[in-house]
Amino acid sequence: MSGDKPKLLIVDDDTGIQRQLRWGLEDYEVFVAGDREQALAVFRAEVPPVVTVDLGLPPDPDGASEGLALLEELLKLAPEIKVIVVTGNEGREHALRAVASGAYDYYRKPIVLEELALLIKRAQRLFALEDENRRLAAAQTKTPLNGFITADPEMVRICRLVEKVAPTNVGVLLLGESGTGKEVLARSLHELSPRAAKSFSAINCAAIPENLLESELFGHEKGAFTGAIRQTKGKIELADGGTLFLDEIGDVPLMIQVKLLRFLQERVFERVGGRQQIAVDVRIVCATNQNLEQLIKLGKFREDLYYRLSELVLTIPRLADREGDAELLAQIFLAKFAKEQGRNIRGFTSEALAAIAAHAWPGNVRELENRMKRAVIMCEGNRVTPRDLDLAQPDAVPEVLNLAQAREEAERREIPRALSRAEGNITVAAKLLGISRPTLYDLLRQHKIKVD
Repeated sequence: MSGDKPKLLIVDDDTGIQRQLRWGLEDYEVFVAGDREQALAVFRAEVPPVVTVDLGLPPDPDGASEGLALLEELLKLAPEIKVIVVTGNEGREHALRAVASGAYDYYRKPIVLEELALLIKRAQRLFALEDENRRLAAAQTKTPLNGFITADPEMVRICRLVEKVAPTNVGVLLLGESGTGKEVLARSLHELSPRAAKSFSAINCAAIPENLLESELFGHEKGAFTGAIRQTKGKIELADGGTLFLDEIGDVPLMIQVKLLRFLQERVFERVGGRQQIAVDVRIVCATNQNLEQLIKLGKFREDLYYRLSELVLTIPRLADREGDAELLAQIFLAKFAKEQGRNIRGFTSEALAAIAAHAWPGNVRELENRMKRAVIMCEGNRVTPRDLDLAQPDAVPEVLNLAQAREEAERREIPRALSRAEGNITVAAKLLGISRPTLYDLLRQHKIKVD
């Protein structure tokens, strides 16, 4: 067998089916097993990402106890694998129970090779996608931009610029909506710089009242104002040798902008109420979600300060504009919060993934993180739904999600139509449907369709 082919384990005690699938699924490295013990032995040795399990295994070939027990043991060994359970026409209840227990999907006999092959291919692709997400999540602690995960080409370009400019002392202005990751990039600029061993100090300029912001930035001397009972160092002085991140720089009052500009020009400052000039070596990184050029026109932001701060401007796109990032980050947040909450949640329904892709995410990554935390808490099954996320289900998502369901819907729709055209004659209806009379009788019983 080629080592490039994905592995697939077929668990079925019917040697004829084993041979059929070995022959028909030539795109896979197929392993077979006839009972639970053999299946577990093969799985431990080969660890295939996709397994098909016939629920009727010996010593209970007419029941489902062995197949369900095997499913449980396989998921304990490797919760991320995709298990497709195979059942007879009368085993729908057992199949649904298996899906509720963590199976990826179910398939009802008789086996049509093309249908089963398509279901296996879908499972293989989903496993590969989730495996890539897990790999990216695991790699984030090893990448230069620690904590920033993206697959979007524009965001990758920005990350490369951050890596390139980090070792320098160039002033960086980060523009973007709230929740897009500006502080994460600012920390990366610090951690990749020669200043990494020193402190990274962050201050949200919009969260501090105007009368306190100057003292917070530059510090104050004892007695400088009512309540100043001791000398206090400001954020700039505390960040000496390191990096100061000024978030929401657009909210800094004009009076403080003047003092900040002087510091950037001369690299010295005075504490509030003090006369001694203090020199510090600090790198300034700023961020805002406002249009600074528009604020300059309105007279609310100094143009000379803007040019001092914006030696390099990086505009971070919204989450909705970053191709594939919403789904990628959702997978990572799901794994994180499921582990924190001790929940065995195995992924998303296809409706949930479509809803994530379609949502505008006005709160960007922060909103996505909060919704994922809520979804993990609210989820009642083993897959997150749009309802768990409190998202609307897109109209374009089809109701039928796999071939087994599609076939069942088609049978329910076409059998009554054929019976109507045949005026209730079973023989004629069977011919119209291209099946035998016994098969039609079986389908009538299965779908509880009555013939007058």
